Amino acid sequence: MRRLHLAIILLLTAAILIFALQNLESVDIHFLWISAQMPLALLVVATYVVGMATGGSLWALIRRSIRGARLRR
Repeated sequence: MRRLHLAIILLLTAAILIFALQNLESVDIHFLWISAQMPLALLVVATYVVGMATGGSLWALIRRSIRGARLRR
């Protein structure tokens, strides 16, 4: 089972590296008054990380609300 996990991790790492190397062109980012230029691969990774953080926080908030509602009964 460890070898299967290792193989999956290696395949995902290779896919990520290939994606990053194929998407090195810079893109312009504009948000409110902020402008920046960054590689497309970095933008995708940053968007993924922000999504994980906000999604995890939202999930924790929902679980806490459900637990609080159960305790009040």
